[in-house]
Amino acid sequence: MSKPQPYYVPAQSSWPIVGAVALFLVAVGAGLTVQNLETGGAGSFIGNAILIVGFAVLQYMLAGWFSNVVSESLSGLYTDQIARSFRQGMSWFIFSEVMFFGAFFGALFYARILSVPWLGGADNNLMTHEVLWPGFEAMWPLTTTPSGETTEAMSWKGLPLKNTVILLLSSITLHMAHVSLEKNKRMALIVWLEITIVLAGFFLYFQAAEYAHAYQEMDLTLQSGIYGNTFFMLTGFHGLHVCLGTIFLIVLLFRIAKDHFTPKDHFAFQAGSWYWHFVDVVWLCLFIFVYVL
Repeated sequence: MSKPQPYYVPAQSSWPIVGAVALFLVAVGAGLTVQNLETGGAGSFIGNAILIVGFAVLQYMLAGWFSNVVSESLSGLYTDQIARSFRQGMSWFIFSEVMFFGAFFGALFYARILSVPWLGGADNNLMTHEVLWPGFEAMWPLTTTPSGETTEAMSWKGLPLKNTVILLLSSITLHMAHVSLEKNKRMALIVWLEITIVLAGFFLYFQAAEYAHAYQEMDLTLQSGIYGNTFFMLTGFHGLHVCLGTIFLIVLLFRIAKDHFTPKDHFAFQAGSWYWHFVDVVWLCLFIFVYVL
């Protein structure tokens, strides 16, 4: 009978406290920034400053904490039980992200399938037109706000279609990088991962161009009623996840350059791959339900 492996218990760390302080600063800074977005002034400047400090502290915490974890892993302190706990933790994290986006897709479903038809129904049509929204038409997308301002709906053609192709290609190139790692083909691994990072950069660039086009030429902004809110909420949070995923891939590339992974021991790469494929699946759902339908 084999002897059970000891479970590694790390030493006490201040990183959780640093992370809590960072998240508190980010929350306060974001709240002050949004609250003073329209008026500007000192409140907006203070909010931006606190938000920047919060993100800086958060970056410091992530770099320091992950550095400790990498050092412990390379020192051979982690057992198979620790490896399973990492996989379980990453799986639960991705599940929490599914619930995160599920809430936003739920808001879109509620507005589009329930609220709009209800407001335009026979029982509520008179009240809607005379009290709530004169000239209301029960159709989606709502390109007219209650104040009478009009905008355009973002077409699925052009930049959104390009970004869909780019993300699908990035999933393929990342899978090829993973296969190369498992086959110990170092040069192919680096090339495929670099291509994935470049594709991610193109996605972020095209999304920024799409936002500029929406604001400057389509009058589609965060103030464009429920359609503008849901559009920027879903695409914006997804863009943030793509940005975080890109940073994840860049860190993996640096770790590969230092020979941190082997064909049998490369969970960090697997975690990054899981996250990136999840982001791609979310974009496919977003492309269908926000842009196409």
